[in-house]
Amino acid sequence: MANPVTKQKLISIVFILITLFTSQALADCETESTNSCNNKEKALSLKIIAIFSILVTSMIGVCLPLVSRSVPALSPDGNLFVIVKCFAAGIILGTGFMHVLPDSFDMLWSDCLQEKPWHEFPFSGFAAMISAVVTMMVDSLATSYYTQKGKKGVIIPAEGEVGDQEMGAVHAGHHHHYQVKTEGEESQLLRYRVIAMVLELGIVVHSIVIGLAMGSSNNTCSIKGLVAALCFHQMFEGMGLGGCILQAEYKFVKKAIMVFFFSITTPLGIAIGIAMSSNYKENSPKALITVGLLNGSSAGLLIYMALVDLLAADFMSRRMQGSIKLQLKSYVAVFLGAGGMSLMAKWA
Repeated sequence: MANPVTKQKLISIVFILITLFTSQALADCETESTNSCNNKEKALSLKIIAIFSILVTSMIGVCLPLVSRSVPALSPDGNLFVIVKCFAAGIILGTGFMHVLPDSFDMLWSDCLQEKPWHEFPFSGFAAMISAVVTMMVDSLATSYYTQKGKKGVIIPAEGEVGDQEMGAVHAGHHHHYQVKTEGEESQLLRYRVIAMVLELGIVVHSIVIGLAMGSSNNTCSIKGLVAALCFHQMFEGMGLGGCILQAEYKFVKKAIMVFFFSITTPLGIAIGIAMSSNYKENSPKALITVGLLNGSSAGLLIYMALVDLLAADFMSRRMQGSIKLQLKSYVAVFLGAGGMSLMAKWA
């Protein structure tokens, strides 16, 4: 039998270890851990590199589809454009499921938060669900509003009159060209515009959150991986948004504004994080709750947009349903996009 004194020693050692572990965990909630990767000066130089590299890759990604009209193979009427758009939608879907939503669960289940209510209810899933339903509501109401507004301001010719109007325009002057849109084309254009606006809103929110997290961190080991991952992420997510902006047929000023806001949000978030790094503690309860709920809401929006407005809309279209070969190629593109973002989850 074990000696009673030995038992007491073992119990004392276990008690001391538990106490040390608990106190360390509580300390980590308020202060940054002091490991070899924490270096404020090196982290600052990496963040500055990240700001410019992410800005450039974001602009390249979102602008590529907008200049694709000059390349016949990449025009919106070509199959390659559809396949690339499906790849970008897979990127957005992977971002929602594999990056934003898991981050939200990690934050809201953190040991730094109280047991009640944060560990007793899946707030991340709830926020994502509510966000998806609210996104659908905004999507539906905005489409209805702009459709009714368009009907009041646009005279849509009756069936059979389109050809007569076009011929009349030709006879009236050889140097004039009139493009008359049918009611179906007007409705589809409105859908593209609503999709572009709602998608940009979701991307902007989660981009600022990502940038804020990177800017406030001094962990050089994690920042190095994040820079490469975010460049890849922003470029292909930008391609998805750029494709939606192109189909929305906005004027140059609106296109420029949407490109600017997409490109600047992550670098702006990093800059804000750098400015707040001395006061902002990523493991403080307030930060965990705020960012966790924002991430959950962003995840719901991105998942809804990717599945409903991008993938389902394309795969259920007449064009896609009329070609099994195009469908299979597009599915491969979706899996490659989602798979690429899933692989990125290892580093970011």
